[in-house]
Amino acid sequence: MSTKDFIEKDYYKVLGVPKDATEAEIKKAYRKLAREFHPDANKGNVKAEERFKEISEANDVLGDPKKRKEYDEARALFGNGGFRPGPGAAGGSFNFDLGDLFGGAQGGGAGAGGFGGGLGDVFGGLFNRGGTAGTRTQPRRGQDIDTEVTLSFTEAIEGATVPLRMTSQSPCKACSGTGDKNGTPRVCPTCVGTGQVARGSGGGFSLTDPCPDCKGRGLIAEHPCTECSGSGRAKSSRTMQVRIPAGVTDGQRIRLRGKGAPGERGGPAGDLYVVVHVGSHPVFGRKDDNLTVTVPVTFTEAALGGEIKVPTLGGPSLTLKLPPGTPNGRTMRARGKGAVRKDGTRGDLLVTVEVSVPKDLSGKARDALEAYRDATAEEDPRTELFEAAKGA
Repeated sequence: MSTKDFIEKDYYKVLGVPKDATEAEIKKAYRKLAREFHPDANKGNVKAEERFKEISEANDVLGDPKKRKEYDEARALFGNGGFRPGPGAAGGSFNFDLGDLFGGAQGGGAGAGGFGGGLGDVFGGLFNRGGTAGTRTQPRRGQDIDTEVTLSFTEAIEGATVPLRMTSQSPCKACSGTGDKNGTPRVCPTCVGTGQVARGSGGGFSLTDPCPDCKGRGLIAEHPCTECSGSGRAKSSRTMQVRIPAGVTDGQRIRLRGKGAPGERGGPAGDLYVVVHVGSHPVFGRKDDNLTVTVPVTFTEAALGGEIKVPTLGGPSLTLKLPPGTPNGRTMRARGKGAVRKDGTRGDLLVTVEVSVPKDLSGKARDALEAYRDATAEEDPRTELFEAAKGA
């Protein structure tokens, strides 16, 4: 991402959220748009693919608190594309050191993800003090990659290793990433190998843009590689085994550092972001770190009490004791039988009792129930209900 893009692109507009949006609102907006425009759901749709890239880029900035802070400060400083000097700068010249202002020289700037060492690094490429291009020969970090994976309910609870097929830009194997089929590119004369050209904007300073002749690479291929057309980058596919930690939830976004696209000129690889989708289970449900299950019991078990067996996820059944007079819908807790938490401990299994009413009765069972009905004929469970209704 160029510094020009960093300032001029409205990432809030890309995600459709206000500037004061919370992290949760940004995350929700990204998930919705990512699912709508994901390449897997829009085969062959170039516009959807570009839109997905914009969404991912916006989320990479706004989804990281440090990057978002730098972005907001940069936008506030430059306004609508131009620097807004203070009252003492009306004459168009500046007597202060921009490196000191943004903390670059003193090391006081805060580090930030993919943007280097804070505002000093971000603005170091924007300002060209002295009228000549700066030396920007440092390695280039690889792009971040977004992908999705679907797990079964059990895999999400216990964790799983899944294969992911990744397609990304990487150094061209035919030319070893040089862009020249002979492996001998020359330094771009326009930017003198920096990959950046100055763009004057008045006021005693200039901005830098990617060099139009070498596309920001700093090198030009005399004999362009036929595989990558001289870009030095080519699409590559690879399958990697990714470990999804135990206890992930549906929609959770996992960051795997250094598992994204390879960098250039010895630069570090980007990161891989995996959005997890979790399937349902025919027996168990989930509530935060707890698992839930509904267990049917007979009327006599609920009324007289007793012991019942309860299934667990992936383990042996357990025995719970029902106290006499257990009402329908009562929930009991089996500790340590739930989902895995971040600290390695487990949540609980919440067991809800559901009194089962038989549809068909044998003659003996009917006689017993009728005898029970006669024995409790004087008891009316609805007496308190009517009394409360009259008093309201």
